[in-house]
Amino acid sequence: MTKQSTQAPLAIAQLTAKKIVVLGAGLTGLSCVRYLIKNGLACAVNDSRSNAILVESFENEFPDTALVLGDWDKALINSADILLVSPGIDTSISDIANQINQHCIVAGDVELYCQNHNTPILAVTGSNGKSTVVSLLAFIGEQLGKRVELGGNIGVPVLEQSEKELDCLVLELSSFQLETLQSMNAIAATVLNVSDDHLDRHKTLENYAKIKQNIYPQCQTAVINREDTYTTASSHENIISFGSGSAKEGSFGLETIAGKVQLMFGSTSLIGVNELPIAGLHNAMNCLAALALGYSAGWSLTGMLDHLVNFNGLPHRCQLVSQYNDVQWINDSKATNVGATLAAIAGLSATISPENNLYLIAGGDGKGADFLPLQSVIAKHVAKVYTLGKDGDKIASLVNNPIQVHSIEAAVCHVSKSAQAGDVVLLSPACASIDMFKNFAERGKVFIDAVKSIQHGQCIEAIKGRNV
Repeated sequence: MTKQSTQAPLAIAQLTAKKIVVLGAGLTGLSCVRYLIKNGLACAVNDSRSNAILVESFENEFPDTALVLGDWDKALINSADILLVSPGIDTSISDIANQINQHCIVAGDVELYCQNHNTPILAVTGSNGKSTVVSLLAFIGEQLGKRVELGGNIGVPVLEQSEKELDCLVLELSSFQLETLQSMNAIAATVLNVSDDHLDRHKTLENYAKIKQNIYPQCQTAVINREDTYTTASSHENIISFGSGSAKEGSFGLETIAGKVQLMFGSTSLIGVNELPIAGLHNAMNCLAALALGYSAGWSLTGMLDHLVNFNGLPHRCQLVSQYNDVQWINDSKATNVGATLAAIAGLSATISPENNLYLIAGGDGKGADFLPLQSVIAKHVAKVYTLGKDGDKIASLVNNPIQVHSIEAAVCHVSKSAQAGDVVLLSPACASIDMFKNFAERGKVFIDAVKSIQHGQCIEAIKGRNV
């Protein structure tokens, strides 16, 4: 049930006489340039950032390719037959949209790949859990002896994989990538979940969900989350579902057997949640999604389960970084939206004894998100909230007796004085990190370092000369 392209094809052989402009000089844009040159095609590159790349470095690698930095070159864009757009670039802004001529094809690197390669693909999108699911799939595939690589929104750009002979390419796809993708023919694809994210670009949750669902017409089997109506694929001919409830035959779910929660395939028990290598019920759902995708590709369920238990998880995604003083310190810095934090709280609170507490550190750049869904969940499951960053005060306004700080170090310092054995301290910001850090990884490292400091008796309550 693959959607056929309505655009003129991007087959390499038909691009020789076309004027190609690459928008964006980051990793994705440069991978496009390399791919085009390798295939005997010329292009020009334009980026609105003056410091997007070192000019000398670019000229050394691409001496015959024009580079324009510092603004969107309206004349260059207007002259293009093909615009290859990096995912972070919004083509709806007037400086770009008003210049695109009516005959121009606007596409991304994944679309270019899919029109020129027939590699078997498993594709994953969703607001939360994408990187965990694709990394788990790649790990299991490799352990099963398959030639598997990651691409898309994780690892290297997909065009860097173009010369490899693969049994399976596992793609993580963002909503930005799906905006310019229509020719993928994946074995199976999933929308894991949909929650407020990137609404500064997509405007409404409904529009954001529609973009995510664009993955389904481009796959042979749709893997859906039956508990999230925004992941629906009702018109698809082949559907496998997963969810936290009991599963019908042919689908995946959870069920309590003899007092223990089990991952299920129909009525068949697969593995206990307590045996999974990644914590929280939300990660049990991620495991179900990965198993459903692998099953759709013909991978043995028994073989997948044998290797699933050896997966170590990903940094900054509900990562246990310390059990100092019998307190679990959890780094979930990758939780850059409200849905991710809701999932982390729900998933971890289910593992905490009633007499113990969950402490939350949250805040950053909310990117226009609605924080209201956090209010009832925090009230039910969280003992104390520590807020920081650009939109920390918005989260603080929703909870009782929040503690507002200027740094993660200060939050760790404060909470360390309250947390007791059996408690959980969770960094799950519900926000992007760009207001205070280079990225979520740097934010997570600051948290880890702060936890290490208290283990050495150093409670850091100041940063950059400020008392916080």
